[in-house]
Amino acid sequence: MLQKPKNRSKPIRHRSFRKASPLGKLTEQRFLDKYWHKKPLLIRQAFPGFSTPISPDELAGLACEEEVESRLILEKDGPTPWALERGPFAEERFSTLPETHWTLLVQEANRYIPELALLRDAFSFIPNWRSDDVMASYAPVQGSVGPHVDQYDVFLLQGLGRRRWMINPEPVDADNLRDDTELKIMQDFSASEEWILEPGDMLYLPPGVAHYGIALDECMTFSIGFRAPSHAELLSSFIDDRVLDLDDTVRYSDRDLQIQKNPGEITHRTLTHIHSILQEAVSDNERINRWFGRYITEPRHSEPPEKRDPFLSPAEFRTQLEQTGWLVRSESSRFAFVQRPDRVFLYIDGQEYDLLPGWIYIAQLVCNHRYLKLELLKPYLDDTVFIELFCALYNHAKFDFPDDSWMSLK
Repeated sequence: MLQKPKNRSKPIRHRSFRKASPLGKLTEQRFLDKYWHKKPLLIRQAFPGFSTPISPDELAGLACEEEVESRLILEKDGPTPWALERGPFAEERFSTLPETHWTLLVQEANRYIPELALLRDAFSFIPNWRSDDVMASYAPVQGSVGPHVDQYDVFLLQGLGRRRWMINPEPVDADNLRDDTELKIMQDFSASEEWILEPGDMLYLPPGVAHYGIALDECMTFSIGFRAPSHAELLSSFIDDRVLDLDDTVRYSDRDLQIQKNPGEITHRTLTHIHSILQEAVSDNERINRWFGRYITEPRHSEPPEKRDPFLSPAEFRTQLEQTGWLVRSESSRFAFVQRPDRVFLYIDGQEYDLLPGWIYIAQLVCNHRYLKLELLKPYLDDTVFIELFCALYNHAKFDFPDDSWMSLK
């Protein structure tokens, strides 16, 4: 049971875990071919010897902080069944919670716990742009978030205690949802399979699989989630982006208009013209490529990471880089690149950077590696453009020089 929440006035003391393949005896390609986006998979001891890098009290401390997205779900003892409360929470709230049947959730725990950021690297066989965050949850005995369905891929890694997971891959009817809670909890659920997971065990679930996890004792679970934008979201975003570049003075025209037998008819000729207008607006492949790079790297929150105060000059940045020896990519930012025959487009938090083809190495380093070591960047340190770009990215909090918590994991 939670004691007094521990805040982050002091660095969280991280617990190490032994790195291992998260897929057991499966090869990465075999997993992608047979399971990814297709069917569930239980992996016993995906991370042998895994020990939670954050205690329940430390997680509660995070949930008390203003910038942290957190939730409490109370199956019982709330104003309604499956009551939802949103953080930040006062410390006193945790001392008033019942002994059973509730769950604390903290989104983007990887932003605050370096070991959880490193945990994401074990899943690099899935494109980085698909990665979302690591959610940390704590529950006492019988704690749960109810039977529900997610529309994204997720790996559920057991970190503390035991949890019973029950699943059913059959489609869920739209009317099979409770109407007495704002949570999308199923009204009726029957399990087709179930397992008890212990620390280091992991369950993979593709989108659309109903699942229900119940803590058997004091329990922590880490959910490594992957984004799956809806077609509606993709189309809406692209249209919004495309409209910004359209000339409002260019309008529908019918200079070759012919007399119609039926004035009330929208003719096939007119519809063909409308089709051509819309198809032309969305058929630019290069525009789609560049829009998607911006769209898919937009930060989770509308507010970008904070800027440095004061800014470093390019010379000061280079000196600190040489002294520290490496940079760490910000967990608050998203990185991706698109390679074209004559250009390289680097995308960070929805911003596009047009790079020379010779900088493909830099784009690969930035997007593929959490750490950027000095020896990998040395060939570019005398390039003024390079130093100015990386200094600007550092000043806008896209990179950090590692603090003690990162150095202990180096």
